[in-house]
Amino acid sequence: MTNPTIFSRPFFEQKSRAFWMLQGAGWGGYLLLRAVSNFSNRTFSFEDLIRVTIEAIVGYCLTLLLSALYGYYRRLPRITGILASIATLAAATLVYAVLNAFTVSVMRGDPGIELPLILGSLFLNFTVLAGWSALYFGINFYLIVEDQIDKMQVLESQASTAQLAMLRYQLNPHFLFNTLNSISTLVLLKQTDRANAMLARLANFLRYTLANEPTAHVTLAQEVETLKLYLEIEKMRFDTRLKPEFDIDPRTAKARLPSLLLQPLVENAIKYAVTPQEEGAEIRVSARLNGERVQITVSDSGPGLIEGKNRPSLSTGVGLTNIRERLAQTFGAEHRFSTHSDPGRGFRVEIEIPFQVEDQSREAA
Repeated sequence: MTNPTIFSRPFFEQKSRAFWMLQGAGWGGYLLLRAVSNFSNRTFSFEDLIRVTIEAIVGYCLTLLLSALYGYYRRLPRITGILASIATLAAATLVYAVLNAFTVSVMRGDPGIELPLILGSLFLNFTVLAGWSALYFGINFYLIVEDQIDKMQVLESQASTAQLAMLRYQLNPHFLFNTLNSISTLVLLKQTDRANAMLARLANFLRYTLANEPTAHVTLAQEVETLKLYLEIEKMRFDTRLKPEFDIDPRTAKARLPSLLLQPLVENAIKYAVTPQEEGAEIRVSARLNGERVQITVSDSGPGLIEGKNRPSLSTGVGLTNIRERLAQTFGAEHRFSTHSDPGRGFRVEIEIPFQVEDQSREAA
């Protein structure tokens, strides 16, 4: 059995419904309170019940008029709206007191409006209407704040998504530039077979990357398969000089991470370890599960960083910075990113992220 709709959605989701429910409950409670108060103070009669019922009905109708006027005043300049609201509250209090005094005089059998009766009910009527007005403005202010918070959250989410998409889009042009440049070189050298093979492998790689949204998350197993596609392309350029190795703990295969996160690390390793050395270098990608954390390492056996000398400027500069920003956007403070260099022996990047398993319905293609 399903719960009623009213209990399955936020109370103020439908503002009109919430208003009528609060209005009815509030004045119903006021009527009950007045009836119990009269019953406890003196002998309660049927005439008293009629009088407090009429009083509650009049208050209910007056507050409906107040809600309409207050809604109109909210569209006015702030000072004008405040002054108009105060004046309207004062006028409504006076009308309420006059009507209550007239009701009392009618119940006594002597219809008329007596000043003492009006003055006697002014304080109670003002308290009731002022309290109702305070609740009205308080609830509306709360709804405005909640609406602004919702809008800010949507905007923040859109900004975060846009930034992640921008960071991801930085990768494909970067990789494409280098690969197409290599294909162009092969064509100039009249090595058409190798150029065609590289184009075919590039098409396979792009088919995978374009099938996924820029902000998609993939499993580590999918990311490794993407790296192998990429390395097949680079293997055409470097042949035996490029020596890739993968050491992936099977328990981490379903771990979630942003798509194409590791590709620029491997690309940097090729540029700074394989390219400068005649004998090439090894590139090793490993992943380990440490409790609830996944530790990923991309290392090479290149020259590393020589103290006082930066690596050659062969990159567009989006690699490491891009990865840091993507990790920060995705995992916040729950990640660790560090680089280590052993001059003459190699360079290593370590990433540690929470072990999160992507829901099958949300996994990237």
